[in-house]
Amino acid sequence: MSTIVDTFPRKVLTLDPVFITMSDGITLAATIWLPEDAGESPVPAILELIPYRRRDGTVFRDLKMHPYVAGHGFACCRVDIRGSGDSEGLLPDEYTGREQDDACEIIAWLAAQDWCTGSVGMTGISWGGFNALQVAARQPPALKAIIALCCSDDRYADDVHYYGGNLLTEDAMWSSFILGLGALPPDPQIVGDKWRDMWRERLEATTCWSETWMRHQRRDDYWKFGSVCEDFSAVKVPVYAISGWDDTYFNAVPRLMEGLSVPRKGLIGPWTHAYPFLGDPGPAIGYLQEAIRWWRHWLEGMDTGIMDEPAYTTLIKDPHRPAHYYPDHPGRWVRDPTWPSPNVSGKSLYLNAGKLADAAQPGDTMLLRSPVTAGRDCGRYGGYGGTVPDMAGDQRREDGLGLCFDTAPLTEDLDLLGAPAIELSLRSDMPQATITARLCEVLPDGTSVLVTWGTLNLSQRDSRQYPTPVIPGETVVARLELNHCGRRFGRGNRLRLVLSNQHWPILWPAPGMPTFEIAPGVCRLTLPVRASQPGDGAYSFEPLEISSPVPVEEMQEEVNKRELLIDAGKRSETLTLTGDYGRQKLLDRGIETWAKVVDRMEITEDDPLSARIDTGWVLGFKSGEADAETTSHVVVTSTEKQFHLEWRLEAREQGVKIFEREGEAWIDRDHM
Repeated sequence: MSTIVDTFPRKVLTLDPVFITMSDGITLAATIWLPEDAGESPVPAILELIPYRRRDGTVFRDLKMHPYVAGHGFACCRVDIRGSGDSEGLLPDEYTGREQDDACEIIAWLAAQDWCTGSVGMTGISWGGFNALQVAARQPPALKAIIALCCSDDRYADDVHYYGGNLLTEDAMWSSFILGLGALPPDPQIVGDKWRDMWRERLEATTCWSETWMRHQRRDDYWKFGSVCEDFSAVKVPVYAISGWDDTYFNAVPRLMEGLSVPRKGLIGPWTHAYPFLGDPGPAIGYLQEAIRWWRHWLEGMDTGIMDEPAYTTLIKDPHRPAHYYPDHPGRWVRDPTWPSPNVSGKSLYLNAGKLADAAQPGDTMLLRSPVTAGRDCGRYGGYGGTVPDMAGDQRREDGLGLCFDTAPLTEDLDLLGAPAIELSLRSDMPQATITARLCEVLPDGTSVLVTWGTLNLSQRDSRQYPTPVIPGETVVARLELNHCGRRFGRGNRLRLVLSNQHWPILWPAPGMPTFEIAPGVCRLTLPVRASQPGDGAYSFEPLEISSPVPVEEMQEEVNKRELLIDAGKRSETLTLTGDYGRQKLLDRGIETWAKVVDRMEITEDDPLSARIDTGWVLGFKSGEADAETTSHVVVTSTEKQFHLEWRLEAREQGVKIFEREGEAWIDRDHM
């Protein structure tokens, strides 16, 4: 349970709206929380710059966080990116150069205010974590440190568009959301009579961003822009990188720890795509106190002891049974001095016939040809929190659709921390193929629990930028790195590695159904084994504290569903994820919001070209004169040679349709 704090060392003043004018004349809307006496006793400033509508979108978390930090002696500035919320201009894509320019101008503006000491930090989760890293690489003079949460240093390899060189269905789901969100109007209470003109400008600029993303199917210059891994040395300020094991973006934390040369810390907890103080799944932590320690050290020059502590903190999760939703993940906090850690060493196991063993055992060639429905029980690509049932379930069905390799029952507990990796050697009968590996923990009763997984488009085995098709029948040698994990495997349980060559509905399937030949005793799995250290499990964060949340009247409750329809006659499967987020009235500002999403993934047995994703959102906003609702709809299908993208947007005012636009695109498959 969280403790709500209403009294702080310094009384908090809220400034809303604050308009910040950019060099091209565009005005951006902000909310600023700062100590009332900051004019007499200036404070450092902390910027969060995102497009998710500060007054009716992120306000649910903002008010739990920013006033708390402000009350401890900082000015927290939450800005709507141009073209979003109450900011002027247009938003044509994510992570643009113009967005970074705006951030640098905002930082300079903050540093120049008479209530600011001139030191500025930048923070954010997801989009805000991405641009915090990107702006740090731009080196604005007043920026002194960042906290980047649930984000990535590599826009191609580790975002919601592509993974392992494969198109993610998450790409369509994300573009459907931003299509609808970007078409909502600004708040008449903030921008006044021009709200309708601003709304019309946004609607007329409507496009579906998936078309851009799907036209860049390899790691080209489009993805390199904004990927700080291209030049870690460009980041000159200290970085605190944070994520959760049930999120999408935790791999970036160890990469940043290894790649950066500036002072840095890393933290990975049990959470989904959420701030650690929201604790979803738990345990939640006193993240705000931790952030304040970081900001005091780097923005005020105060020795809080935070940099004297071990640099890399992770939750090693205990063994558990599978579930599509977890309220919490039992485990223990461990702390390592650096990453890579001297406490972690590699243990190699060979993929023999049905077994993982210390020594290679040759045998008859194994064949792998997974059905197109392999992958359906593996959950969603990334968890989004709440009570959404999108985690992986029991893997026994999945295990039966691939090649399984088991260890003997463990004679003692085994801790893994890091990325398992497989040295592969195989032959394929098709030029385009993907291999997926899952590492599971098998309980004595046969229950199989997904721990981590990874995938590789074999055309990108040598290069993400310059793919080359597989030559059928020739031996392919490749390295497949699975996602990082922090996990204890219990004594008496077994490790199971499963290989498959389909992973729907997370990955878009290859055009055909390849068969792989794999020789026993040739492929090798390396496990990152962490040796127990004195003090493991002894550390704990400060207790959870937040500031008062926005007062809300729940007009309609949230309902989430995960439904699987198997049509035996048509030999098809349809997985439908429904998230009805209800309707809320924000009592302190006279705003109502509502949202619902339906994601439907369909496929027919033995036909990868039947794959179809149909994803759509309904988003609503009511404030003052504005009574608006948008409906977005994105559909992706494919042929052997092309992807087909269809999209549609409708906008309604007081229930009457005032705008509609649709489009489609045929996009050549590029080694996908």
